[in-house]
Amino acid sequence: MSSSLKSATHRLPQFSVAIFTAPIRRSNPRNCSTSSSALQTLISSSGSIDKPVQHNPFYKFLPETQNPNNVVTLVCSSLKQKDRVFWDYLQEQGLFRHFTSHELSRILLRCQSDSSATLTFFNWARNRLNIEPDARSLCVMVHILVWSKNYKQAMKILIELVQLNGDGSGSIMLDVYESLHLCTNECNWDPVVFDMLIKAYLRKGMVKESFRAFEKTVKLGFVPSIFTVNCLLNGLSKMDYVEKCWEIYEEIRRIELHPNTCTFNILTHISCKELDVDKVNEFLERMEEEGFEPDIVTYNMLIDSYCKKSKLKDAVYLYNIMCKRSVVPDLLTHTALINGLCKSGSMREAHRFFHVMVHRGLKPDAVSYNTLIHGYCKEGLMKEAKYVLFDMIGNGVFPNDFTCWQLLKGYQKLNRMISVMNLVLELTRFGVMISRDIYCYLILALCKDNRPFAAKSLLDQMLQNGYLPSDEVCNELIDSLCRGKFLKDALELKLDMVSKDLKPNLIAYRAIIGGLCGLSRSMEALLLMKEMVESGLPLEIDVCRALMNGLCNERNIVAAESLLSLYAKEFQIFDAECYNAAVRVLSEEGDPSRLMEFQNKMARLGFAPNSLTCKYVIDGMWKAVGMQRRGLLAE
Repeated sequence: MSSSLKSATHRLPQFSVAIFTAPIRRSNPRNCSTSSSALQTLISSSGSIDKPVQHNPFYKFLPETQNPNNVVTLVCSSLKQKDRVFWDYLQEQGLFRHFTSHELSRILLRCQSDSSATLTFFNWARNRLNIEPDARSLCVMVHILVWSKNYKQAMKILIELVQLNGDGSGSIMLDVYESLHLCTNECNWDPVVFDMLIKAYLRKGMVKESFRAFEKTVKLGFVPSIFTVNCLLNGLSKMDYVEKCWEIYEEIRRIELHPNTCTFNILTHISCKELDVDKVNEFLERMEEEGFEPDIVTYNMLIDSYCKKSKLKDAVYLYNIMCKRSVVPDLLTHTALINGLCKSGSMREAHRFFHVMVHRGLKPDAVSYNTLIHGYCKEGLMKEAKYVLFDMIGNGVFPNDFTCWQLLKGYQKLNRMISVMNLVLELTRFGVMISRDIYCYLILALCKDNRPFAAKSLLDQMLQNGYLPSDEVCNELIDSLCRGKFLKDALELKLDMVSKDLKPNLIAYRAIIGGLCGLSRSMEALLLMKEMVESGLPLEIDVCRALMNGLCNERNIVAAESLLSLYAKEFQIFDAECYNAAVRVLSEEGDPSRLMEFQNKMARLGFAPNSLTCKYVIDGMWKAVGMQRRGLLAE
């Protein structure tokens, strides 16, 4: 036994007489009724909280410090003496063997006047004894902490309480509000606990439960703080529970809880979301009747709402009103107006407000500049958009991805892809970072526009900036190069791809194989086909036809016949076009015996002739007859 435990045992006699006999202090809450049978079960033991649980009749013959029935008294005495070491001794003696949430609640209630000591034992019991407090113990602990104004710890336990239902871990469906209310009959409490419960639900995203807690709080005569009401209104607004927001507003007016500016701003925002301008104006009139003047937040919401509904005259009128009322428009006010005007195509008026904003001493940010640039790009006014861009850079505001995307799409819409390339080069010189996504998009666009070398130049710049291109970009560039007959560059790019662990796809292989066959390099193309198949790509019909036509155009009928056999045996491809290409070459040679022998071989492999095959065979026969006639005439 450690020295600390030995010293604890020397003090045992004083614990035997240190029994709390003072009655528990109670508050006088408002009368309320409950019909929850489950909750009655939870709190059913409240009438006998000081009675020990009789585990064994022989316990009474044990010394007091070894009698499990005395554990509540002993712990309470140690809490009074601030002796935490003694708890470890009691645990060694096995006195906590039958310790439950019931005993925990008794200790909390006896020692509620010392919230710090009570919380310490509460946490010790959970961690050392692995006690999982029931709803009653948690509620009592919350009341004790709130009474002593330890709101931070109280909120932690409240959140734990609301999660009993939120995660479905509770054995019964627990009404936290009713549980807290029932516990007010046996401990000190403060009505602010119900205010905190509303916020606890909101913190866990349980907005409906928070609203129900608000209703019960008001029904029992308690008045929540306006701060809590604002939090609830905000939560309901985000969930689009508009009707419930107005119910709360009417309720706080009924109980004479005075709203503040934040309350009215939240409700103004809700009114704007409802897209009913008349209702917004009606609410503003009521707001002013109650003595509240709209502030900058109110005006910004209203102006933004009017702009989104294309009511630009109303928005400008409101802008002038706020200036007359000495409410100074800020950056958000001007940006909202500029955005609305840009969307309506009123670019001159939008730019005028931009200048007004600057003259008022406001420094435009990236959003303000981007709004104006977006408007000009949408109207196809790229010269003006570029002017705003350089004004932006000159004032130390660096363009972001949104800026670059708007300019790129604006030029693309006018089919001016080279202008986009030049702009990218200019921006790079100014130190603007162009994103990988923009590089990739621009390269693909140039490839589709049949500008492979412009795309390749941009790819080189992309690599210099440390970006690795995607497989799609490289494959599309290979395809574009091959379409332009730049096969050498395509092959170099393919080798570069492989060195960077990028995989050529079917598009790239098809393009290169087609290009090689068109240049009478079909045997190289055959090797590439083998590489393609070994990489796991399927052998598609276009590649088969390109190879067969290439070999036939080179009059390499032996390789063509071997390739047809490969198609049939390895890939079960019996394409009539490939077959007819070989038949056509043989018919042109005018050797009927060889032609018939070829046909027999192909038939055994599974190739079937069609009408074009028959035409080529007949042409071959006529050619052979013609050659024989010419030979006879020559003799």
